[in-house]
Amino acid sequence: MNLARRTMNAPALAAVYERAWRPTLFYLASGRTTSADRRDAVTALRLGGEQKVLDIACGPGNFTRYLSDRLTGSGRVVGVDYSEPMLARAVVDNAGPRVGYVRGDARRLPFADGTFDAVCCFGALYLIPDPLAATREMVRVLAPGGRIAITTSHRGDTPFGHASRIVGGWSGLRVFDNDTFPALFTELGLVDIDQRVHRVLQYVSAAKPA
Repeated sequence: MNLARRTMNAPALAAVYERAWRPTLFYLASGRTTSADRRDAVTALRLGGEQKVLDIACGPGNFTRYLSDRLTGSGRVVGVDYSEPMLARAVVDNAGPRVGYVRGDARRLPFADGTFDAVCCFGALYLIPDPLAATREMVRVLAPGGRIAITTSHRGDTPFGHASRIVGGWSGLRVFDNDTFPALFTELGLVDIDQRVHRVLQYVSAAKPA
């Protein structure tokens, strides 16, 4: 297990991740606040009503619970993570009437095809050993007419972008170019693909045809 993944599995990080670690690092990486990211996630996924939502690599549930509060009736968000410390923290800090947490591998999701109306993965694909396999799994469990949204690393064609690839390789973080996810979404038959780059992060959303 590389340095980045060992860090994410540390109980000490789970305790401070939501309150300090993620807000600080993501603001430095993108210039965006957690509140802005959450609001945009709801918009990109078009959340509301009794949808079934899957939050991949949910960590301590800092997005999972927020997304669930936008649903009604039998709507529910399932958070999946591989880290036991993160899931333990999620249950303590971000439980709710429309939230559930499952330990699982993003590369082999324990759900049937087309189970969810919306699927997301915010700030984790660069940590997963086979991120493209995980993305294919996300699309597999997405129902026709559903929406997918991801936030992940971005390498621009600049000296800083190339330096970020080197640093990422040393730490175990994957740094993706501009075309990887739009091209993969197109290959998988998704439509309405939207990509927005903020500093060294990219936000990509799309829909599965009904």
